[in-house]
Amino acid sequence: MNDSSATPATERVSGNIVDVHRRRVFPGTVVLRSGRIVEVVEEAGPYSTYLAPGFVDAHVHVESSMLPPAEFARLAVVHGTVATVSDPHEIANVAGIDGVDYMLASARQAPLKICFGAPSCVPATSFDRAGAHLGPEEVAALLARPEIGYLSEMMNYPGVIAGDAEVMAKLAAARRAGKPIDGHAPGVRGEALRHYVAAGITTDHECVALDEAREKAALGMKILIREGSAAKNFEALWPLLRESPEQCMLCSDDKHPNDLVEGHIDALVRRAVALGVDVFDAWRAASVNPVEHYRLDIGLLRPGDPADMIEVDDLETVRVLRTWIGGRLVARAGESLVPRVPTAAINRFATKPKRPADFAIPAQGEHVRVIEALDGQLVTRSLVLPATVRDGFVVSDTSADVLKMAVVDRYHDAAPAVALVKNFGLRRGAIASSVSHDSHNIVAVGASDEELARAVNLVIEVRGGISVAGPNVEAVLPLPIAGLMSDGEAGHVAREYARLDRLAKELGSPLTAPFMTLSFMALLVIPALKLGPQGLFDVEAFRPAPLFV
Repeated sequence: MNDSSATPATERVSGNIVDVHRRRVFPGTVVLRSGRIVEVVEEAGPYSTYLAPGFVDAHVHVESSMLPPAEFARLAVVHGTVATVSDPHEIANVAGIDGVDYMLASARQAPLKICFGAPSCVPATSFDRAGAHLGPEEVAALLARPEIGYLSEMMNYPGVIAGDAEVMAKLAAARRAGKPIDGHAPGVRGEALRHYVAAGITTDHECVALDEAREKAALGMKILIREGSAAKNFEALWPLLRESPEQCMLCSDDKHPNDLVEGHIDALVRRAVALGVDVFDAWRAASVNPVEHYRLDIGLLRPGDPADMIEVDDLETVRVLRTWIGGRLVARAGESLVPRVPTAAINRFATKPKRPADFAIPAQGEHVRVIEALDGQLVTRSLVLPATVRDGFVVSDTSADVLKMAVVDRYHDAAPAVALVKNFGLRRGAIASSVSHDSHNIVAVGASDEELARAVNLVIEVRGGISVAGPNVEAVLPLPIAGLMSDGEAGHVAREYARLDRLAKELGSPLTAPFMTLSFMALLVIPALKLGPQGLFDVEAFRPAPLFV
């Protein structure tokens, strides 16, 4: 018989206590009871390890790990992550509010504390084709839910600056709900930036240069220093941790599974300290600032707090030895103690297989616009180059590294949009993916029309996934959950993703993360030139652009 009157068990954990608020370290014991810290006792010591607040990823799309929240949690806790601030707009673009509900349900199956936002831009622009549309009423309904903590990144920054009625209605709904508004303002500066901030937008994770981050911080924005699988901005922005630590947070934004196996926010804290950032400032950005900004129910190693904490070997190597969430030990010695749970699937996939002829481009001029992909960046450049024409059709030119790129509308059976991209480096073969921000149509790049069709059809056959098609290889990682996430075990998914990544590089790609870079080539709110299901899009002018010049 369960005796409800029994006294809750008390646990004591000793070590050198990292008190981030008072900027001191002292030997002591943390007393835990019923998932909370009831006392922090200062002692004489000495102790060899350190107890500190757990890490918070201040902005991450869980879907980009290709794992549902419950499985993502199993990897993240190993690195001392106790919470994330997560925008579910990837799955919302596929399945609308049903997709948000799926993420909430999955997150409840694991101890990791995930604060989800209400997606603000589904779809990101009216020029895109997504599987759902969330208008002001749907956004307001989500914001009214207690489990929704903020309005997710307002990617339609031209709409904010221009005072678009629907955009302003969503911002007003967040203000009425008293919840923070996340920003997304790549390269927005000067008067345009002041208009954007005046709308009540409080953060930005899109800075790529230190002067841009300084300008935004001076206007009161919190700067989220991002280091993900594709966008890597830590090296450019880390000095802000020394200059304005109260304005900084750390985030990954998009983290593929093989990278999540290797590290998370712990890796950024380690790098910051190695560069000379004060330990307390690094920890503040990694824990205190996101907890306070988003009003998270996350403990910061104080009496009365939830027992969300980590044990590390020292404050320089930051090797996580143990992780507790709500007083529960969830990771120890590099091993996750979070059990696997059954995973259901939700999806929307309607397109039919494509033929090589569907990717043909009849020549209509001598020069073409070309997307220039940049390694480690989400932004691209817009080039004008001579077209390579054969038998009246524009073709990929592997010698110049100008390849065919296609976007296939997965929600309708329509003709692909086809253009050209530089710097993917494939000398043969093709790669394709249904992880294609933000509407998650199929995006592909290839050395020939035949190989493009093969790679795209591999994805269509499994109703979502990533694929490689080459002279002697056909490989696909199925992503049955919305075409974004696997229902497999995290380690297996990480290994399979790493295998496809390796195969893409064996076909010639020099990119650090070819699939992650590919996934952003259709994102119509990141400058300068992108490809959507309706054709090329000039993001800076915010209008469609013709292929031929």
